[in-house]
Amino acid sequence: MSVSVVVSTLGRTWEIGRLLDSLDKQTQKPLEVIIVDQNAHEELAALLASKSCGFPIEHVRTPQARGLSRGRNTGLARCTGDLVVFADDDCWYPATAFEQASRLFQQSSYAIVGGMAADEEGRPINGRFESAAQDIDRSNVWTTSIEWMLFFRREAIQAIGGFDEAIGVGASTPWQSAEGQDAVLRALARGFTARYDPTLQGHHPNILAGDFDERVLTKARSYARGMGYVLGRHGFGVRDMTTWIGRPSAAIAVYAARFRFSQARYYTQVAKGRVEGWKAGRRKRISLNQEN
Repeated sequence: MSVSVVVSTLGRTWEIGRLLDSLDKQTQKPLEVIIVDQNAHEELAALLASKSCGFPIEHVRTPQARGLSRGRNTGLARCTGDLVVFADDDCWYPATAFEQASRLFQQSSYAIVGGMAADEEGRPINGRFESAAQDIDRSNVWTTSIEWMLFFRREAIQAIGGFDEAIGVGASTPWQSAEGQDAVLRALARGFTARYDPTLQGHHPNILAGDFDERVLTKARSYARGMGYVLGRHGFGVRDMTTWIGRPSAAIAVYAARFRFSQARYYTQVAKGRVEGWKAGRRKRISLNQEN
């Protein structure tokens, strides 16, 4: 099955080169790569002109229309492949990833196949991921889904209207993450099915490997608000929130007891953000009738 790749990008250049190199090494090369460039400068055009890849690259410039979900939807409208994956502009993929994803679709009727964010040794990064292959549902969507490791049948992602442009990095709202889980939950509500396989992996910088400075703390809270908002919007209740608040709360206690106050501050921002987002999401809860 053919794979279209959509990359919405802002503020990165050499990382796009790394991504393209990984795509050119795929045992099943993508049908096309659509790069939605939201930068005001022309630096990316120079990089793309220097690249010779085994697939066509469409460079779409939208400097006046920013937001990750908006860029992904712009690219989706131009896709022609059977499958679509929305690569982060700083991720990259092992050589067999697209062949493996295509094979998983060919062997099933799933509308979505998800994989794991991992380092190059295969260890999970940037969140908790299930260790065993399983169907994706409401109970595990948060440990089986990350945006740039979700492969969609094109007709499925189009049927739900793509990504919600009010959610995700760069959106004009406080909800700066979890647009992928929102898309999966909306697809499930429409009757589409999804599968997770931890052996399907992609790579990304580890966001928890650096310093816990003010920038990181601010990002943690804004990302947590996004998750909380999607939890509330899709009807996850107090019992679910007990789990998602309990984990960072436990981490706060552990790191404080070890006098690792930077990490404790990080998880404090996560806990606060999830509560803030959940309360707001509950006020805009999606009903099954709205989804249908």
